[in-house]
Amino acid sequence: MKSKSFDYKKLLFRSIGLILFLVLWEIAPRLGWVKRLYLQPFSEDFMALVHLILNGKLFPHLFMSLERIALGLLLATIIGVGLGLLVGYFQRINQALDLLFQIFRQVSAFALFPVFILFFGFSEVSKFGIMLWASLWPVLLNTSSGVHDVDAVLIRSVKSMGGSKLYIFFRVILPATLPQIFTGIRLSGSYCVMAVVVAEMIGAKRGLGYLVFNSRESFLYPDMYAGIITLAIVGVTLNFILVAIEKRFTSWRVA
Repeated sequence: MKSKSFDYKKLLFRSIGLILFLVLWEIAPRLGWVKRLYLQPFSEDFMALVHLILNGKLFPHLFMSLERIALGLLLATIIGVGLGLLVGYFQRINQALDLLFQIFRQVSAFALFPVFILFFGFSEVSKFGIMLWASLWPVLLNTSSGVHDVDAVLIRSVKSMGGSKLYIFFRVILPATLPQIFTGIRLSGSYCVMAVVVAEMIGAKRGLGYLVFNSRESFLYPDMYAGIITLAIVGVTLNFILVAIEKRFTSWRVA
């Protein structure tokens, strides 16, 4: 059996946009298109990132943000999948709560941050509150929609062959809903990364959001962009991991 070779041409083609963006980032300050005080060439910002890595100053901020993102996404996944399955399976509950959930999903987590601070101060509870609010709704509503969209004919067919409600739920509904569950989790991961930045900019002493905000306040703009680059890498890596997990649990799907 022949192993699939890595498609370098496909990778290069998909990287064209990123390459052009980095080239623009490099030449725009050098040609005076933007003030070099506010935006340095990419090579200088990248070297600032390397310097932060070598002197060890990046890691406390990185590890703190990763811890917050992991816990926030885990809570959002557990609560969102659990409620989503419940709401999607029981139509009366869905009808009673759907309007409320649709309203809640439109309320920005960033707009609610002052409310969390008012109730919980600048504690970790406030930070996890905003992260949970931002990342909960995608996974909850995608899960609920996935359960609702399961083919009713398939369910009736299994039921006619003597399948119990538990059998139908775990062997039919749950597997059929997994793709939409993972879509929701991936969206939640992106929102969680965005929310942690805002949460760490106010009342935090460590974290990538704090690094970006504090570097700006201290006029250390290369360090600020180094933090932004790190956040982008974290977001892309998280999405890559979630895609790999999705493929592992939905390997039965036909490509």
